Amino acid sequence: MEVKETNAGDRPARTAEEAVERLRAALCRVGVVLPSLRVDPLSVSREDPYALVDLGRCNLGVASRLAAALNRACEYAVDARTGRLGEVMGRVGGRVQLRPIGGGREWDCPPESVEPAPPDAVLRERVRQLNRASVSGVT
Repeated sequence: MEVKETNAGDRPARTAEEAVERLRAALCRVGVVLPSLRVDPLSVSREDPYALVDLGRCNLGVASRLAAALNRACEYAVDARTGRLGEVMGRVGGRVQLRPIGGGREWDCPPESVEPAPPDAVLRERVRQLNRASVSGVT
């Protein structure tokens, strides 16, 4: 039986403070520092188990770096010619390169045929891939 190693980023945070520290570390890895990032004190003063994270204020430079980091995140698209869903791998020679979610052979798509993928379709495909891997004993 294969044991999958997990780290703290793979599981939900147990406390609001842990969530804030994870977010702080993740932002730091992409060069973003939010000095006023903290647990909102008013949200934990009540008996509500859902504390809020106060992202605080930042200057324009930090906001630009944060936007750039988010834009580097994985992008999904649909090839309108075939309806295939894929992960955008890059743009080469005026064409968009897409790869099936979960891996596989990339294909080229003209930019005019690339449409943003609906989040629910991406989620369904990712769940389908996880289920397929689970059934075959990969996970």
